[in-house]
Amino acid sequence: MRMIFVNLPIKNLAASKAFFAALGFSFNPDFSDEKTTCMIIEENIFAMLMEEDRFKDFINNGISDATKSQEVLIALSAASKEEVDETFAKAIAAGGKEWKPKQDYEGFMYGCSFQDIDGHVWEIVHMVPQAQ
Repeated sequence: MRMIFVNLPIKNLAASKAFFAALGFSFNPDFSDEKTTCMIIEENIFAMLMEEDRFKDFINNGISDATKSQEVLIALSAASKEEVDETFAKAIAAGGKEWKPKQDYEGFMYGCSFQDIDGHVWEIVHMVPQAQ
């Protein structure tokens, strides 16, 4: 079974853990240490949040400033429009910033996007399959 690990540089481990815990995420202590935490997104999907000096151990070049440009958009599905709105509200209350206005594609797709406290963009999207 495959697993996905999205590795993200962060400035402050405690602050990032608090931010994502406020959104309802939990962490796997088996893959965490004093500079890194393994955030559980789904059964086989994880975000490794690494303080910048630890993240540098895994790269050959510099760290992008996510507050100035995007290298990646992280999109997560939601079970409903309400879950999209609730997740967005939690992100803003925890210190995140709105990235783009909410989008509603007439019942097919509804979503929002926000920047976490390190500037990484997260999209939360509810999609309804078209009738066959």
